[in-house]
Amino acid sequence: MLDAGRHPNIKIMAYSEVEDAKGEAGNFKVKIRKKARYVNENICNACGECIEKCPKKAPDSFDMGLRDRKAIYIYFAQGIPAVATIDKDVCTFFLKGRCKLCEKICKKGAIDYEQKDEIVELDVGAVVIATGLEMFDPSHLTQYGYKRLKNIITGLEYERLINATGPTGGHLLRPSDKKLAKKVAYIQCVGSRDLNNCNYCSSVCCMYAIKDAMLAREHDSESDSYIFHTDFRNVGKWFQKYERRGKDEYGINYIRGRVAEITEDEEQNPVVWYEDTIERKVKSLKVDMVVLSTAAKPSSDAEKLSKMFGYELDENGFVRKNLPYPSDTTVPGIFACGFSQGPMDIPESVAAASAAADRVMETLAGLKLKKRA
Repeated sequence: MLDAGRHPNIKIMAYSEVEDAKGEAGNFKVKIRKKARYVNENICNACGECIEKCPKKAPDSFDMGLRDRKAIYIYFAQGIPAVATIDKDVCTFFLKGRCKLCEKICKKGAIDYEQKDEIVELDVGAVVIATGLEMFDPSHLTQYGYKRLKNIITGLEYERLINATGPTGGHLLRPSDKKLAKKVAYIQCVGSRDLNNCNYCSSVCCMYAIKDAMLAREHDSESDSYIFHTDFRNVGKWFQKYERRGKDEYGINYIRGRVAEITEDEEQNPVVWYEDTIERKVKSLKVDMVVLSTAAKPSSDAEKLSKMFGYELDENGFVRKNLPYPSDTTVPGIFACGFSQGPMDIPESVAAASAAADRVMETLAGLKLKKRA
């Protein structure tokens, strides 16, 4: 991110949104709304003094709502550009016309309450769609108890809890009583491979569940982990070796069985009810915490963006590939990579991004040669 941020030929338009697009390969006109931060990006040095003194709080979306942030905030510590933003829906000045504490504190004079959204129009030769993914919300799958039972979280919430910069400083603390979770169950395919929700495999869940269980043991040598799965789909290079390492070196318990229901006892300990498909018996397991490996979905703006640029989506909402070039969409000059095309992990995403960049250069070079001819 730092390399991209300081590269002379790369302009990062953070906190911006594409509003309109038209044209053809070699000649696209793209309209972008650069949203008002109410902080001057050219002046702010992310010192954090305004954030420290700000009295208003709101749930922190980066930390999955597990802790609060201030009305003026930096989205996350390593973000590029390192610039504060004022949330006008929370800020006392925008709501009640008073406060302006951050303006008084900022020695650089970076606060600008009069800042407006800016419309930027770009002339570009090619477009790459890299809209990423969103996590499936399992709240309506009542059998798992998410949002109903306190000690049931999603994989992404787990990532923030186990991270040293997260809300608990890297300690896996139960939401109900803030006690260390020593016995953790990981439930696979929550929403994935499900005809009523996401009927595809999300590709990354098996591996990140194993990684999460390893992290739990590294943080606490007494930790016990149980991964409930229909089957493992670890198809990458050395992935099966990683799976075996989880069992042999980290003591992970792999349980082949689909979870039917999660209840809780009087101490709010989750009780996982499942069918052991090896022994063909219905069993239960009491744990301290449950982590749901939820499905990964296309971005919620995927359909809006596809209509704007005119390319097609497949039946699951991913960008339809125009073979023989997997980076091509159904519109010449518009390419795609990463999870916008379908479930893929980091190495696959990097390879797809490189392929898209290759196709951009090949297309633009070809158009240039045609003009010369």
